[in-house]
Amino acid sequence: MPPGFGMAAARLAGMRVRRIWLIGVLLVASSGCAVAALPPAGPPSVSDLVARELPGPWPGASTKLGPPGAEAATRPEKRVLPVERRRRLDRALERYLATRPGRAAVAVYDRTTATGYAFPTEREPFMLASVAKVDILLALLLRTQQEGRRLDGYERTLAARMIRYSDNDCAHELYLTIGGRRGLSEVLGRLGVRHTRPGPGLYWGATPSHPSDQVMVLERLTAPDGPVSAANRRYALGLMTTVAPAQAWGVGSVGERVAVKNGWLPAEAHDGRWTVNSLGRLTVGGHELLMAVLSERSPDMSTGIATVEEVARLAVQAFTRQNT
Repeated sequence: MPPGFGMAAARLAGMRVRRIWLIGVLLVASSGCAVAALPPAGPPSVSDLVARELPGPWPGASTKLGPPGAEAATRPEKRVLPVERRRRLDRALERYLATRPGRAAVAVYDRTTATGYAFPTEREPFMLASVAKVDILLALLLRTQQEGRRLDGYERTLAARMIRYSDNDCAHELYLTIGGRRGLSEVLGRLGVRHTRPGPGLYWGATPSHPSDQVMVLERLTAPDGPVSAANRRYALGLMTTVAPAQAWGVGSVGERVAVKNGWLPAEAHDGRWTVNSLGRLTVGGHELLMAVLSERSPDMSTGIATVEEVARLAVQAFTRQNT
């Protein structure tokens, strides 16, 4: 989503949670990405769309796509931050978030040490907004691999605009390409991402999820032994490391080398208050961290960004601290 967009722009591609019933319309994007007719029914509340089990923060071992219903992943032994460090981070986040409007949550997976962390231990999901575009990209790459081909030129153009410029219309077209809600749900289920339910109809931006699930999506997308081919991993990370400078905030503000995708929108379901999210892979202090920070109900976008960035900074500090 381009910087400074208003409430009207958030309607594109179903990115705004609606309280009213919508009449399907056909939009044509200025970027050249065609948008199909939106469904007539608006989505229910975010909390109604996801199972209430609390997900864990550990991505688990990467696996290839199996048949429907197959166990998607086996989990390695769970490792957490040393107790005192974890408690300090819990307290630091609690103190900081008590001073901020709305709510936020974070999950981190340190690929260097196979250590995970999630805060807080609550069950309520967050709306993904444009962070869902990483999920769409993952599904697209796996679909083309199953078809034994590479992305064609048009698909590459759509994917590049979707990730680098957060183009909603291109994302919408690719969402249709992967089979919409059913196609994305099938891919996520087979990969072990069990607590994310794509938004109803074509409302991919209304997908409710948890930070730990999005860390798992990023792990599946970038793991050297994962289901995504080396060429497709390089392609995906190439897009995420070259996002428009105005969109490189969030977890992108705290790393030395960063691949990032952010999401933001004023949600009508929250009386126009802002959902602001950030997902990324960053290298800092000799650690390769996969991190998701999700937030909602900020009074404006800048407040949400400030919250997300401070949460990310506190988490990075805890993971890169040398003492226990």
